Amino acid sequence: MIAVTDERAIATARDLAHREGIFCGISSGGTFAAALTVAERAPPGSTILAMLPDTGERYLSTALFEGVETGSDTV
Repeated sequence: MIAVTDERAIATARDLAHREGIFCGISSGGTFAAALTVAERAPPGSTILAMLPDTGERYLSTALFEGVETGSDTV
């Protein structure tokens, strides 16, 4: 078990959207944040699988999208 704060889960989900174009939710952000921690500790050449269990569309009214501009000129 790896504890991930809400703040880190949200930041990681936003980072996945921004850098990789993966539109995921907060629990996926938490999953990926934990996977990054595992990867930092893993021996070189290790294979790590992280399944992202949700999509971002269910989080449009949550803290995940707080402060995100809307409209055709912004993302």
